[in-house]
Amino acid sequence: MKLIGVDIGGSHISAAQVLLENRKASISNFHEADVDTYGGVADIISSWSAVIKRATGDMGNVHVGIAMPGPYDYEKGISLIKDQGKMAALYQLSVKNLLAESLEIPPTQIAFTNDAEAFLSGESYAGAGKEFQNSIGITLGTGLGSAIKVHDVVKDAKLWTAPFRDGIAEDYIGTGWFRRHALEQFGCEISGVKDLLSEDFDSAISRKIFEAFGRSFGEFLFPYLIRLKSEGVVLGGKISLAGDHYLPTTIAYLEMMGYPVSIKVSELGEESALIGACLPFLKAV
Repeated sequence: MKLIGVDIGGSHISAAQVLLENRKASISNFHEADVDTYGGVADIISSWSAVIKRATGDMGNVHVGIAMPGPYDYEKGISLIKDQGKMAALYQLSVKNLLAESLEIPPTQIAFTNDAEAFLSGESYAGAGKEFQNSIGITLGTGLGSAIKVHDVVKDAKLWTAPFRDGIAEDYIGTGWFRRHALEQFGCEISGVKDLLSEDFDSAISRKIFEAFGRSFGEFLFPYLIRLKSEGVVLGGKISLAGDHYLPTTIAYLEMMGYPVSIKVSELGEESALIGACLPFLKAV
């Protein structure tokens, strides 16, 4: 089976040929582009299709797995995204049928997967989550993405809206928290985590901010790890790349709470969603 993995975000798309074999995955002919998803239906679909076609090359008769943020009716490929500006024109339309027509393949050869699910599925198949039967996948960036794996079933966890302290999880776990905390506690204006890693930034302040985040992250994870009997956590997203600065605090907190657990940073990076998006076809064989 010829597979094309696709990862679509609010303003970006990437696509590549994906080979899955014996719990190993390889990516080739990778292409990506920025896309204006504030436009009309035809413009969005043609922009996405162009990148998918470039990745396909001369393969022909491909199956296309697409990782897509929600809300979506993933089985039917219908967009339920509204009130976000981006992709508004696609609301309640069958994106699966629109892409199938544009790519000239049957709709049955296109599968949609939640992007957080695709991340954890990809890492579980060929990356950092291979050894875990039960795990939690977290993507840390502008927002908080989450998925859970129980045995071989991976599902979107939607933990970003989960009650946490005096708000919701995403208030404390993500770029927004770093910016607010740096300003409120230390009077520092930062754009994101990368500023804390700069040689010009006060390392003592940086350390305190990361320690506060690490503890918050541990507090957030703890009840879900207990409830799901998770063996490990797989981290993705840009903030995961700074894991050395906050994960020791997270791990220490979980050990103190009596639930030591392995926390691993993504091995596949941006390829994890491309790989995970193709796995429904492997299961269907």
